[in-house]
Amino acid sequence: MAISEDDKVFFARLGGRIAAMRKAVGITQVQMAEVLGVSQQTVNAYEMGSRRVPVSALPTIAKALAVSIEELIGETQKPGKRGPTPKLQQQIERITQLPKTQQKFVMQMLETVLAQASR
Repeated sequence: MAISEDDKVFFARLGGRIAAMRKAVGITQVQMAEVLGVSQQTVNAYEMGSRRVPVSALPTIAKALAVSIEELIGETQKPGKRGPTPKLQQQIERITQLPKTQQKFVMQMLETVLAQASR
């Protein structure tokens, strides 16, 4: 069964969110792979959006990243609540769309600022 364009976009964004959240909490792809019982290459494929994340894996991923399944899949608004996505979430979404080298640069900048702030 062929994957639709909407599904491709969804899984690419989901993978980007997983990667950003994983990095934010300091978990490596190898560690995530161990939690999920898959290979590091599979986790990489999930994050790149080239492989679909099984629905059955979403609770485990969310728990490992300390987020809700809704946050993981990009549904950050509570039912009945309307309004814009929080600015930080919008920025994370934009960062996940950048090329890997630019993502790495942004992560290094954030780590530097956070390290300085904790002094």
